[in-house]
Amino acid sequence: MIKIRTKLLIYFGVILLLLLLLFWIREHSNQQVKKLYDENMEYFFLLNEITKETNQTYQSLQIYVHEPLTENLALYKEEIEMFNRLQQQFIAIEKEGIPKKNLVNMMVNFREQTEKTVNGIENQDIQQYSSSLKEVEKTSSYIHEKALDLIDEKLTEYQKVSFLLDEKIVHTKNMGTTILFSIILLSILFALWFSNGITRTIGRLTREAKEISAGRYDGADIVVSQKDELWFLTKTFNEMKKNILESVSQIEEKARLAQLLKEMELKSLQNQINPHFLFNTLNTISKTAYIEGGDRTCELISSVSTLLRYNIGSLDRQTILKDEVVIVKEYFFIQKTRFGGRVEFIEEIDPACLSIPIPCLTLQPIIENAFIHGIESMAKGATITLSIYEKNEKIWIEVRDNGVGMDQETIDRLMDLREDREKSVAKKGSGHSTGIGMSNVIKRIKLFDKESQVKIRSSLGEGTSVIISLNKHGKGAYS
Repeated sequence: MIKIRTKLLIYFGVILLLLLLLFWIREHSNQQVKKLYDENMEYFFLLNEITKETNQTYQSLQIYVHEPLTENLALYKEEIEMFNRLQQQFIAIEKEGIPKKNLVNMMVNFREQTEKTVNGIENQDIQQYSSSLKEVEKTSSYIHEKALDLIDEKLTEYQKVSFLLDEKIVHTKNMGTTILFSIILLSILFALWFSNGITRTIGRLTREAKEISAGRYDGADIVVSQKDELWFLTKTFNEMKKNILESVSQIEEKARLAQLLKEMELKSLQNQINPHFLFNTLNTISKTAYIEGGDRTCELISSVSTLLRYNIGSLDRQTILKDEVVIVKEYFFIQKTRFGGRVEFIEEIDPACLSIPIPCLTLQPIIENAFIHGIESMAKGATITLSIYEKNEKIWIEVRDNGVGMDQETIDRLMDLREDREKSVAKKGSGHSTGIGMSNVIKRIKLFDKESQVKIRSSLGEGTSVIISLNKHGKGAYS
């Protein structure tokens, strides 16, 4: 993740490098011009000094010829020594070439002729120093002319180079201007891109926050391509919105569950007058029947009491599958007493599966549905099978009957979990029903265990199967 601070540092670093490049190009160009100028000025000054020193050496020699005194000789030697140093400097800086050789040869000849002149004076050879002095004068004029020629030649060369240098300076100036405008353009583009990236994301976050404050959580997640602090903020905002949506969904589910449980309590107590008084009265009748020897009647009343006690308890309590199976057996005993040999109850139950938690009053309404809508109209051969087994890390509960079955429209109506559908189905219950509809059971199972599945398989004339799968480890809970 590249932070905003890092982006700014990179940007300013690039700008600084471009500015340094611009200054370096200009400075390099100025240094070249200055170097060329200094080299030419040094060359011109040297040639001028050579010409000047040549004249002074000739004049000091001429004075010594006319007045051969010791101080005049010393003056000459100083001048000739200076002349020799200038000659060495010229040899050091001048490139090889015919003009250089000519001037150097003239300077060598000049120095030799001055030495001959001094020797002639010392030997008092008038003819020798007179001839040598004339050669010195002639060579001095040649050196002067040659120096002027070299200066002219150097000026011509300097003029050509100067013209090229001017072109280079103009080119460098244009390049510097281009770089400067590029820096300005890049700065503007970066500022627009950077500010738009920040303001656009903040604007989207602001609009989405307004939507959430208005209670609308179904907006799409905000997507930010650049991974920086705003990306992390947006990611956290999206997660916060999802958490809020999940919390709202949980609150709505709890509210729905509370409403379902209240409806169940009302329906289970429907047409009952003081159920606790009725429960106590049934216990009294059961004991009286037992004393009088009515064992069958005692068992029947005991089953009714067990069902009544289970049904009038708090319906939001959590129970286990074993308790539901016990209540179903009691219910079946009552129905078996009523229908006699017309109906048979078959159990295919794995005891190892009976310890998982399950919502209260889950199996009895399904069995009731099988009786009322499936086999109640059959004169004989009616069977209801309750199967409980484990498969693929799930506990499976299946209630099968061989009754009249139902069409797909009825199945869809039972599986439709809308409130109006559930109420319309519940109203069709008969006098031996709890009044709790199949849709109510399916809703509570879904709320209890979000991983659960409920299926109804049926067709007209071929019976019905209701199949429920629950989490094996019993993680389902209302809270």
